[in-house]
Formats: sequence, structure tokens, C-alpha cells
Amino acid sequence: MSPSEKLHVLAHPIVNARLSKLRQTSTTPKEFREGIHDISLILGIEASRDLEEETFKGTTPIGPFTGSVIKPKIGLTPILRAGMGMTDALLDLFPDAQVYHLGIFREKVSLQPVEYYSKLPPNPTVDEVFLLDPLIATGGTACAALNMVIEWGIPVNRIKLLCVLASQDGLNRVQSEFPGVEVWAAAVDPQLTPNGLVSPGLGDTGDRLYNTLKGSD
Repeated sequence: MSPSEKLHVLAHPIVNARLSKLRQTSTTPKEFREGIHDISLILGIEASRDLEEETFKGTTPIGPFTGSVIKPKIGLTPILRAGMGMTDALLDLFPDAQVYHLGIFREKVSLQPVEYYSKLPPNPTVDEVFLLDPLIATGGTACAALNMVIEWGIPVNRIKLLCVLASQDGLNRVQSEFPGVEVWAAAVDPQLTPNGLVSPGLGDTGDRLYNTLKGSD
């Protein structure tokens, strides 16, 4: 499967409306959190279409039936701190998922990713990983996180990268460095600013989620 076939961009009126609300500067932190949650839930549902199922026999109040459960053990790896805004939505879908936080920030001058925290245990304890990063700008942070998960022992074809919004340049970088990774995005913006910000974008996702924008106090 080619990298282009591994990229899935949602086309849904509800997603478009939620994303338009997120973009507006007038959107409150509460509304922003709710919008990120809603889009993440839809991303999670769409990205889990091909998960392997396992059947079991059960009984309803009326009679027997054959049911199914998700077979692979799912891990969620949100990139701190903005990825935490997507986590609860994915836990709604996978309540037994193991959550391993990754701490990576982008140095403001070089725009290079800096790793500062990993909750990954010594050996993999899951079969598939949903990597959660609401905003892919240059792609450096996502690539660093992918390296961490792959070095942990998860094959690239068992990783799904979920983002609310990505730049085209960021996606190009991710797909160039990791052509086997499956990427799910709610939307793609065409440009990056000279400072490496997605344009028109959402602004700083972490600050908007947690009401820490300068001047917010």
C-alpha cells in the first residue's frame, strides 16, 4: 500500500462544523476541549474500521447469539500535553486500553523536537498503538514519537497516527520518513508560517485546551 493510500482525511459535515468552531478565536477553552473530544471520537471510530475481531457465544433475554470483541490489545500514546485532549475520546472507545504518555516539545528557534518524558515500559504490552497528536505542523514531533514507539517494538504497520489538523508539509515529512504508517486527519491546511505554525490552523492547541494563553489571566 502506497503512502497516499495510508493517508485518510475525513470528509464529514459534523467534523467540518466542529473544526470551524475550533478555529475561531472566540471559542472558549470549554468549547475547544469539547470540539477536540468530538473530532477525536470520530477519528477513533473511523481509524478502527479494520481492527481484527474475535467472536464469542452469548445469550440475550430472548435467545443465543454470536457476538464479537476487539481482538488486539490497544495502546494509546498521547503526546504531551495537547494529546491528552484526545485521550478521553479514545478511552470511550477502548476503555481497557493502556495509556502511555510521551513528552516531546518543539524547540522554538530550531523547531526541532526535544524528548523529555516517556512512560513506555521496557517491552511492548499491546498489539496496536493509536498515537495521538492534535496538530501536526512541521511533522518533527510526530516523527520523534513514531521513532520512540517503533524502537519500543511496535511495527510501523501496527501504529495509527491520529490528528485533528495537519499541514501538508508535516504530512509529507511523516509519510516520507514512515511510509508504512497509517495516518488519520480531520483536515489538512496548505501552509506553514515561517515560525512553523499551521496556517490558518488552530493556534496553540495545548494553550487553548488548558486556558494558558498569554493574557488569559
